[in-house]
Amino acid sequence: YFRLATPETEYGRMNIGSRPSKRKPSGGIESLRAIPWIFAWTQTRFHLPVWLGFGGAFKHILKKDIRNFHMLQEMYNEWPFFRVTIDLVEMVFAKGNPGIAALYDRLLVSEGLQPLGEKLRANYEETQKLLLQVAGHKDLLEGDPYLKQRLRLRDAYITTMNVCQAYTLKRIRDPDYHVALRPHLSKEVMDTSKPAAELVTLNPASEYAPGLEDTLILTMKGIAAGLQNTG
Repeated sequence: YFRLATPETEYGRMNIGSRPSKRKPSGGIESLRAIPWIFAWTQTRFHLPVWLGFGGAFKHILKKDIRNFHMLQEMYNEWPFFRVTIDLVEMVFAKGNPGIAALYDRLLVSEGLQPLGEKLRANYEETQKLLLQVAGHKDLLEGDPYLKQRLRLRDAYITTMNVCQAYTLKRIRDPDYHVALRPHLSKEVMDTSKPAAELVTLNPASEYAPGLEDTLILTMKGIAAGLQNTG
């Protein structure tokens, strides 16, 4: 599911990180380094490594005794370490968008695995709700309106890049989209459009069709810059 729903595989092939994405080239997900693991989830706006487990922990302690809810609120108000941790997770939720993650699922994930994505997104919503209750907030980033406004202004641009990335990944992974069939441009167009001519001849040995690799890299950089989180 992870490799279908995120650009992790393409990230590893492009060698855009400072180190190989895996410790062992032939290894599975267990050999994946921490940076590409977090980077891939960040790109889809799902941020799974950040919040997964918080909701389950909250539910576990509340199941033991509902009065523990007040203890959690006291911890948030009186224990700086706990407060900072909750605030950081809340900030990541403010940057997240389960609707975007659902788009990646719809375009890239096989039908058999889509229920897993739905379950994870339900967990996401539940965890966010519990976290806000513990913090005593009605909305995300209620205590930081400046950051909230900045994220709101950037959201339209980041979302556009997410949509572009999701459809680019769909094209890259389409077995019927033959890389060898390079787009034909007439001599007239080649002579008058230097950018088009350069695009067609770019990276002739690439396993991706012209423009797709560049588009994917640009969206990766744009999303990371907009969210100010890379992994």
